[in-house]
Amino acid sequence: MHDIKQIRENRDAFVAGLARRAAAFDGKTPDEVAASILDLDNRWRAAKSAFEQHRARQNEASRAIGQAKAKKDEAGAAALLAEVAGLKEAMQKDETAERELEEQLKKALSVLPNLAAADVPDGPDEAFNKEVAARKFGASAKFAFKPKEHYELGEALGLMDFEHAAKVSGARFVYLKGALAKMERALGAFMLDLHTEQFGYTEVVPPLLVRNSAMVGTGQHPKFGEELFYSTDAQVADAELADTVIATVRLKHPELLSELTAIADKKYDDYEALKNWRLKLIAAAYPVLTELRLANKESLWLIPTAEVPLTNYVSGEILDEAQLPLRFTAWTPCFRAEAGAAGRDTKGMIRQHQFSKVELVSITTPEQSLAEHERMTDCAQEVLKRLGLPHQVMTLSTGDMGFSAQKTYDIEVWLPGQDRYREISSCSNCGEFQARRMNTRYRPKEGKNTRFVHTLNGSGLAVGRTLIAVLENYQESDGSIAIPDALVPYMGGLKKIEKK
Repeated sequence: MHDIKQIRENRDAFVAGLARRAAAFDGKTPDEVAASILDLDNRWRAAKSAFEQHRARQNEASRAIGQAKAKKDEAGAAALLAEVAGLKEAMQKDETAERELEEQLKKALSVLPNLAAADVPDGPDEAFNKEVAARKFGASAKFAFKPKEHYELGEALGLMDFEHAAKVSGARFVYLKGALAKMERALGAFMLDLHTEQFGYTEVVPPLLVRNSAMVGTGQHPKFGEELFYSTDAQVADAELADTVIATVRLKHPELLSELTAIADKKYDDYEALKNWRLKLIAAAYPVLTELRLANKESLWLIPTAEVPLTNYVSGEILDEAQLPLRFTAWTPCFRAEAGAAGRDTKGMIRQHQFSKVELVSITTPEQSLAEHERMTDCAQEVLKRLGLPHQVMTLSTGDMGFSAQKTYDIEVWLPGQDRYREISSCSNCGEFQARRMNTRYRPKEGKNTRFVHTLNGSGLAVGRTLIAVLENYQESDGSIAIPDALVPYMGGLKKIEKK
């Protein structure tokens, strides 16, 4: 969340910062966004000022009533009583306006991304990312045969099953079996041991379902609800939501009802028309449903990353500087709808609805956050180094960074089967952006005023993608997989996975 005072006092810098993010703002230019924000701010402050003025006059008039009565001035007292009654009504209107405008202002600010750090490369997409040459590790492996992709290797071994997963759950799921299931478990344990024993992170087992407020705190809501999986602890809630969605769609999209009537007149013989109508209905209903779910305080959301529960652990709190930095790590399942990924990475495990990841989160002071970002990236890279996996590190451009990030390093591992580098970790410094959304502060050792903490998060690593990298980089000509030395103790001494 942005500081409205900073926008008020540094409008031009804010507009320039938004322009660097190369994001869409509902058809508005960054200058128009700032103008809209400041207009809301002016109206909110005016309503607040009107309330204070009316309250001050009410207090003054109330005192005058007593004085008038003491002087036996009944007419004057009656006039003042009437004025106080009018002021009370005006104050109620002021308070309602103030509350509504404050909510509108918060909502307007909540959908705006963090501003990029000065050293982040400008550009609209990944083509403008810059490699951090000093962080590159290893050379891409050379094979005497054409290397296969991970899903070819896994299926040939009989240990990776997408067909049965599709039968049970649909696309973008997988069954791992036998030695590959064990490797997934081994990788997660290896990563946790490294981060806790070598780098001082505290291991956490967090909730996998979180409230709306937690998603707002880390920046997934309200902008990215359609990319997440939703649940609720009250069955009636979904029934009520369904009624509201139907009513809203009927009001906003009457053409859909006309189409259905036309299809019904054909006695549903036109299956393709019915199928297309259903897709249109889903497209119309989904934004409405997402908005209503965001407003439902009983909503629970499956975490897209452990960043959400780990960072929100300190939401609403005031910490002592002596406690910082806090460093948390967790190995959890993650759940993503991948709403914007249609047609991308449809084969294999690269982009799944459910995957496991070891997350790293740091809560620190503004003075420490830059060094903490470098340290966190070191920790994530060390996993790949110990596994002997070649990789490079990219500084993401202003247009490729995540919503909450101020600066992001992407670690990309070499996949010989794809003959390219693929992202396996993102390590981001969010500055005070998430702390403002969560209202998390700390009390400095010196000075009376509290300050917002800085938050950082990174993958240490995505376990499924690490498994993919091991399969592709350690494959042998007969389709067997050598186990990296660092992983052998976690595999019970197994040094090679072979087809049985």
